[in-house]
Amino acid sequence: MRDLGPADGHDHDLLTTLSAAKGGIAVTELVETAEERQTEALRVLLVDDHDLFRTGLRNLLEEQGLSIVGEAGTGAEAVAHVRELTPDVVVMDLNMPSMGGVEATRHIAEVSPLTRVVMLTISDEDSDVTDAILAGACGYLLKDASIQELVSGIQAAARGEALISPHIAAKVLQRIRATSAQPEIEELIRAELSVREIEVLKLIANGKDNAVIAAELHISPKTVKNHISNILMKLQIDNRIQAAVYAVRSGIV
Repeated sequence: MRDLGPADGHDHDLLTTLSAAKGGIAVTELVETAEERQTEALRVLLVDDHDLFRTGLRNLLEEQGLSIVGEAGTGAEAVAHVRELTPDVVVMDLNMPSMGGVEATRHIAEVSPLTRVVMLTISDEDSDVTDAILAGACGYLLKDASIQELVSGIQAAARGEALISPHIAAKVLQRIRATSAQPEIEELIRAELSVREIEVLKLIANGKDNAVIAAELHISPKTVKNHISNILMKLQIDNRIQAAVYAVRSGIV
């Protein structure tokens, strides 16, 4: 299993050898079980301020059958390219000169709502993780992830899912829980969602996957997926990690 490179700095020239296995955060759980798109159909934009890293990553992803439609070295360039190219997925660095990855993700969500963003960074700081997810990122991976993990993250994002390790998801929810609850969100949830949908939402917020939710509620996995789709539509949010954040902010869990 090849890694993308070290997660402890910006020594990206090591990516040309791709020989060191760093054992970073493992991302093993997809949040949905929808059929995967064919990788060759996915159009990807790479955003990182280090040319050598982008070159190495581009070569690896093209070997996996992905179409790299463009590259950008800053957040502002990324937003401009998204306007022009409307890629399926943007692989986004966090820390870049001028406009960073979080701000760029917010702009991308506005100018191209169907374009998904996967953060690929060296930082697992709580604030960085939370800010990226709340800005609309559909995935958050560290740069020592394997190429297979990154491809899985890109595929999941293209399906509108969120692929985040349990470790990262726990960071997000822990930070949200540390803030005060917002009763107006609870009122909206109870007004918009059915009793069953609220049960599903609570289980999502507690980190349960679809199979566990189905078992606990004695319903089929397909029914769980339908409930989740309804929850996202009614609350006007993009993915289940945002749904979990919404639930925790409301104080219902």
